[in-house]
Amino acid sequence: MSEMRIIDARDTFCPGPLMELISYMKRASVGDEFELLSTDKGSVNDIPEWIKKVGHEMLGSEQVEGVWHIKVRKAK
Repeated sequence: MSEMRIIDARDTFCPGPLMELISYMKRASVGDEFELLSTDKGSVNDIPEWIKKVGHEMLGSEQVEGVWHIKVRKAK
């Protein structure tokens, strides 16, 4: 298992955080894990929906001091 990589998309707005994640996922290997940091409240809904649609794995999400920490794993 690889080390979790941080994608800092704070202070960007929809669809910015999702586009950042997609860009990283395209270059990633299967099994790579990412923690996306986002201050856009839409990310907590949009990203899990996209993850499910394309077949990756959602590892969890939590909000800490106004920042969403959304963890995902590339599954294919």
